[in-house]
Amino acid sequence: MDCQECLERLHPYLDRELTSKELDEVRVHLDDCGGCDSAFVLERVFLDRLRGSATSDVAPSGVRERLILRLRTDVRRRS
Repeated sequence: MDCQECLERLHPYLDRELTSKELDEVRVHLDDCGGCDSAFVLERVFLDRLRGSATSDVAPSGVRERLILRLRTDVRRRS
């Protein structure tokens, strides 16, 4: 599996929507590839925070703005 394939499967991987074979392929690639592993960590943290803060259908605009700013800052730090 190359990096492009891995990144295309990242969200389905995190949502456990892949077959067990595909999950293993992505996992093996992530173990060996620091760049893809960094993307995985960022997406996992984002989803964890999103799921942990989802208390209503729509977040107040201030919360959305702070979250977007924080995510952009985190992405820049990791680049």
